[in-house]
Amino acid sequence: MRRSYPNLSRVIPLIAIIALFTTSCHTTKAPIYFNNIRDTLFKGTGYNVESIIRPNDLLNINVTSLNPEASVIFNAPIASQGGNTITSNTASNVTAPGQSTGYLVTNDGLIQLPVLGSMKAAGLTKSQLKDNITKELVDRKLLVDPIVTIRFTNFRVTILGEVARPTVVNVPSEKISILEAIGLAGDLTIYAKRDNVVLIREEEGTKIVRRLNLNATDIFTSPYYYLKSNDIIYAEPNENRIAMTSETRQLLPIILSALTLIVIFLDRLIFN
Repeated sequence: MRRSYPNLSRVIPLIAIIALFTTSCHTTKAPIYFNNIRDTLFKGTGYNVESIIRPNDLLNINVTSLNPEASVIFNAPIASQGGNTITSNTASNVTAPGQSTGYLVTNDGLIQLPVLGSMKAAGLTKSQLKDNITKELVDRKLLVDPIVTIRFTNFRVTILGEVARPTVVNVPSEKISILEAIGLAGDLTIYAKRDNVVLIREEEGTKIVRRLNLNATDIFTSPYYYLKSNDIIYAEPNENRIAMTSETRQLLPIILSALTLIVIFLDRLIFN
């Protein structure tokens, strides 16, 4: 009498499901921010979050006064192309689409302004540079009651690690908190260490590394709550992610080999 065996197409998926359940030994908790926080009021930090101008920054500088005709020469646009600066003699100059415009801070920390010439910018805040330009315009009697506004054209922050979408975020408003930046990157994954997020900042040629706890309420009063231009945020993976990755790399070849042997065995058992 001929023996009957289970259909091979049904056996293989069953084996795969059993292998999957046996290797999934780690549990995860739902991500939680600000554990046990209650309704409260946080006052301003009082810290100066204004970014420091650095070499290779691109600045948009606009000068106005009661005499628009006298002011127009100071607003001649400068187009940045491959690290060089091209000065236009007219305010109606049009730059190519996608081309950055502004005053490029040189490696020596200088910017070249119409009429005023070279001025130091690196190491200053926008407010300090604005005051220096205003003083030069008044002292040299070039304009009466000038109003100078300065903006970063290249204000951006980078978010890496255990986030949904690692990315570089451009910040036109020049003000962004660490929570907003993480939100723009799609939020932290469930495998991210929310109590140990790394922030890397460069100031005056020195790299500053700070570890921030997003579960603690004092994050709102931290001097690093608001980010500065070129800050880098790195979300570290937790133990579950590291263990899962390590075990997957170790067990996957074994599982595949075992499944292959089982398939070969069943194939010979059924069809021979």
